[in-house]
Formats: sequence, structure tokens, C-alpha cells
Amino acid sequence: QVQVVESGGGLVQAGGSLNLSCVVSGVTSSINVMVWYRQAPGKQREWVATIHSGGATDYAVSVKGRFTISRANAKNTGDLQMNSLKFEDTAVYFCMVNAAGYEYWGQGTQVTVSS
Repeated sequence: QVQVVESGGGLVQAGGSLNLSCVVSGVTSSINVMVWYRQAPGKQREWVATIHSGGATDYAVSVKGRFTISRANAKNTGDLQMNSLKFEDTAVYFCMVNAAGYEYWGQGTQVTVSS
């Protein structure tokens, strides 16, 4: 059974930093992409960043230059380093991985940025 677990969320002041982690277990095939999404209260889930198996990355305009996505392929783990956090970054952050054509989602970790 594949499990995706996020951690590292919390309460931080605007301008601060947090590092989110994503740990994937039980997957038997290579992870193609690892993606972070977020969902703020009352809003739709939005894409934040993607990292491909080869290391290429993509970022939403709203986080580019502030967030850095990384992964350790051999360990099936990944991080989302978030710097210069803004109040509008407040959301539940989800990690999604695609392996062998299937998507696996974590339960999310809450990030709250106080203004």
C-alpha cells in the first residue's frame, strides 16, 4: 500500500521560512513526478511546484523565487523549502506523486502565515 506523508507545516510570521517534507512508502515503481499543491480556506486547490525524475522543476508564478522544490529519488522523499512567506501562502499543502501512471496523495500539512 502506497503512503504519502507530508510534514513540516506550522505557524510562522510573514517573512519567515518553513520546510515541508514528503515521504513516500510502499511504491514499487519509480516516481515520475512529485508535485506540491495547496488549498486555502474557501478556495480551490492550486498547483505550487513540480519536480520531475530528472530534476527539472516548475513553479507557480506566485511562489517562484521564494519556494524551492527538491527530491531524493533513491529515498522517495522530497522537500518544499518556503522562504519569504506571505499571509496569502496560508493553506493546507499536499504532496502528490505519480508512479506507473497512478497518482498518490498525502493528507496535507497546514501552513499558517501570520501577518
